[in-house]
Amino acid sequence: MQLYGFHAVMARLRQAPASFKSLYVDRQRDDTRVRDLLKLAQQQQVQITRVEAGRLDRMAGGKRHQGVVAQVETQTINTDLPTLLRDLEGRERPPFLLLLDGVTDPRNLGACLRSADGAGVDAVIAPKDHAAPLTDVAMHTASGAGESVPYILVTNLVRTVEQLQDAGFQVYGLADQADADLYQTRFEGPVAIVMGAEDKGLRRLVREQCDVLLSIPMMGSVSSLNVSVATGVVVYEVLRQRQAQGISR
Repeated sequence: MQLYGFHAVMARLRQAPASFKSLYVDRQRDDTRVRDLLKLAQQQQVQITRVEAGRLDRMAGGKRHQGVVAQVETQTINTDLPTLLRDLEGRERPPFLLLLDGVTDPRNLGACLRSADGAGVDAVIAPKDHAAPLTDVAMHTASGAGESVPYILVTNLVRTVEQLQDAGFQVYGLADQADADLYQTRFEGPVAIVMGAEDKGLRRLVREQCDVLLSIPMMGSVSSLNVSVATGVVVYEVLRQRQAQGISR
C-alpha cells in the first residue's frame, strides 16, 4: 500500500514503523514539517530516501503528496462483529458504533473514519457489497484513522442492525425530513449511528429497521450535507452529550 501526505505518513510512523518498506521525501524541502518527519523516522529507525519532486509526482499518480510518499505493508484492525461485541461487553463506557449504508466514495470513507476516530467511535461497519474499500485514497483521507478504528464488512446490514438491537444498542438512522431533530435527541447507553449513501441515503429496509430516524436541521437553501460532513456533525453531537454526562472516551 502507498501512503502520501504528512498526516497519513506521520500517523503510520507513530503507530507501526515496522510496516515501512520505503519512505521518500522531497530533497528540496527543509521546513519544520519535514524536519519533524525526519526526526521521527530516525527515532523509529525508518530509512529515508531524498528524491526530486518529479519522482514523487509520478509515484503518487498526480495525487497531492506534500513532498512525502511511503510504501508500507497494509495494517488494519482485523475483527468481526461477534468478536467486536464480545470485546465491548462489560466496559464502563457505553459502546459507540458507526454504520455506513452504501458509502462507496473512498474519500468519504476516509473522512468518516477520521471523524469516527476523533469522536471515540469503537468501530465502523459497512455492507460488503455496498462499501468503499480501504484504498490508499481512503487511508490518505483518514490520516491514520484507517489503522486505529476497526472497519468491519458484513454480509447483511439489516441483520447487523437487528443483532445490535438484540445486544442493547439504540440504532439511529440519519434521514432527510425525519421527525426527530438531532439536537433534540438524547443519546444514552450503547449507540449505533447509521449513515446512508452519498446520493440515495438509507436503503428502505435499513431505514425501517432503525429505532429512530434523525435529521440535521438545515437553515439555508441547501437541503442536505455531504455524508462525511453529516457524519462528523452527528458523531460529535453524541460525543458532546457523553462528555456533558461525564462519560470519558
